[in-house]
Parts: sequence; C-alpha cells; structure tokens
Amino acid sequence: MSSTTSASSAVPASGIRPVLAEVVRSGFVEGRHRGSLVVLAADGSVELALGDPAAPVFPRSANKPMQAAAVLRAGLDLAGERLALAAASHSGESFHLDLARKMLAEHGLTPDDLQTPPDLPLDPAEAETYLATGRARDKVAMNCSGKHTAMLAACALNGWPLETYLDPSHPMQRLVHSVVEDAAGEAVAAVGTDGCGAPLMAISLTGLARAYRFYVLAPEGSAERRVADAMRAHPEYVAGTRRPDTWLMRAVPGALSKMGAEAVQAVALPDGRALAFKIDDGATRALGPVLARCLERMGVADPVLARLAEAPLLGGGRPVGGIRAAF
Repeated sequence: MSSTTSASSAVPASGIRPVLAEVVRSGFVEGRHRGSLVVLAADGSVELALGDPAAPVFPRSANKPMQAAAVLRAGLDLAGERLALAAASHSGESFHLDLARKMLAEHGLTPDDLQTPPDLPLDPAEAETYLATGRARDKVAMNCSGKHTAMLAACALNGWPLETYLDPSHPMQRLVHSVVEDAAGEAVAAVGTDGCGAPLMAISLTGLARAYRFYVLAPEGSAERRVADAMRAHPEYVAGTRRPDTWLMRAVPGALSKMGAEAVQAVALPDGRALAFKIDDGATRALGPVLARCLERMGVADPVLARLAEAPLLGGGRPVGGIRAAF
C-alpha cells in the first residue's frame, strides 16, 4: 500500500496541529479543536493529510475490529450479531447486555470471569433507565464487555489461562498485537492499558486508515472481512440505536465506521477509500462535524452527513451556536 503524501497536506513546521473544528457561540468563535487527519484514496495513497497523521496515537476502541479479528484467528467461531458485539463499544441497551450474557453462558463463562471495570451503560438515556430500575454498576454493562467476552471465549477454546487474559504477554494479547501490525502495515509503537483494562496498541492515524481499508477489501471468508461484514450488517450491536457509527453504517452502503475514546474516528468505504483522525484535546463533540466534512470531501452525498454534523451549543436551553468543521 502506498504511503506517498500528496500536495494536499499541511504539517505545520511549528509543530502546532491545525484547527479541525471551531466552537461558535452567538456568531463568535469561542474555542478551537486541533488535531491530525488523513484521507486515503481508493488505491491506498494519501489524498489529504492534516497535522501529523504519521505520529503514533492510541486508537482506543477504533482498534476493536482488529481485536475481533484476533479472536477469529484464535479459532473462535463467531458470526452475525455475536461478532459485531465482539467489535463493539456498545451503548448498554438491553439487547447488548442480553447477548453478552448469552455469549458468556454459551462458552461456559460467567460475568465474574470478565475483568472489565463495573460500569453503567454508555448511553445516557440507558444509564438513567438502568439506575431507575435499581441496578448497580456491573461488568456486563461496561461498553467493552462484548470484546472481553470474545477474548475469554477464545482463551477457553485454546486452553489459555483465563485469569491473565489481559496481560500483554498472554497468547491472546500477543495475537492481537500481531493482527494490529498486519492490518496497519507498521510496527506497534507503544503498548498501554485501555479504559477497559485491555492492552492497547499505538499506531499512526495513517496505519489506522490502512487497517480499515484492509478490512473492507479483504477476501470474503477471511477473518478481516468477516469482522467488517458483521459490523456493517449489525451496526446497532457495534454501537447502539442512538449512535453516529450506527447511523453512518446504516445510511452509506458498505461503510465501516468505529469511533474511539479521546476523539478518534476511523472509516472505510467499500471501494477502499478511508479516513482516520484524532482531536488532540479528546473532545468528542468535534467528532461528528469533522467526520461529516471528511466524508463530504470524499464525495459522499447522503442526508446522514447533516445528522453527523449537528453539534449544537445551548444557551438558556435553546441552540445558540454549534461546533463546525474548519478545513
């Protein structure tokens, strides 16, 4: 895959990343969100680069398609909603929690085997309903429980230790490390710990975009294509009924989309075009407007872009401005 940077790039000599989004209140720009961004053409070449997309970042949950492919390579037979949930940052809706518990039972596991931190559903409305019914934070409600369930199931299948499945030296995590490098086409730059406790592999934004491109173009039946197909067929299990990743994958045929914490986003289109970006300050409110502008520049024309771009600022309970893309 080519990594040649086109003339349409901007990496400031000062090292200060460019402004990707502006915060506009009552017609006045009161804040700015800087970051880095890359768009790949269908042939894999870099079509647009802003900031420093070659620098390593922690993609956070945008790495989940690779983690899901790793459990398939480990021999775990997942498909459909189950495979989508393995790649999910789910909202904690009842159908997410029910399937996670069912998957645990199917593989002889219990919620106690999970090493996710006890949490509330990610979706605020779901969290309110959850608390109103008298339930407390638990491991299954944590948005990464599908990924952890799949990892545990792969460990059980292979006779690998369950108690240490999150150790970077564990066979499961060594396999994830290899799968991430294969997809990104580059070496992992650093290994950290994600919010769910799982090892987290740092790659560049360009590598992340390459990985998503690799997944949508992978041969049918391969682990990578199986993950991409499951996510695209069941996006509500990847995110939730009120989440931008779901909206995009439902509206744009063949799109593969996954956000990550600290304002990371990756998308690939079925023809191999792809994008990845990160907002430096981690402000997720800028994700939608920046994503919509990227897709618009890539030639995507769909009403979902307006929905993605909507990020209002309120004053006295009514809209008085919003976040807008600045490139």
